[in-house]
Amino acid sequence: MALAVRVYEATEKFPRSEMFGLTSQLRRAATSIPSNIAEGKALGGLSYARHLKIAHGSEAELQAQVELAHRLKFLGDAEADALLSQASEVGRMLVGLHRSLPKK
Repeated sequence: MALAVRVYEATEKFPRSEMFGLTSQLRRAATSIPSNIAEGKALGGLSYARHLKIAHGSEAELQAQVELAHRLKFLGDAEADALLSQASEVGRMLVGLHRSLPKK
């Protein structure tokens, strides 16, 4: 959730012309991560593992979009680095959580 909040805050400063472009893409990828974790947990079983993989894919997508926003100069170095670092941490946690699930 903290990553999604941070993405929303960072994209507030994006150009208005990007509202339906990169701003929307970043926000959807960021909100997809906790949403898929919650949905998978609610469904349980093998669905949980599948939704964790989807969340991890959204994390990778978010990193690519942050890099693009940085290259387009919508994000400064410090903000991009902070977002990428936090996204990487979330990705590592997702991998660890997925590995901890029983294999059936």
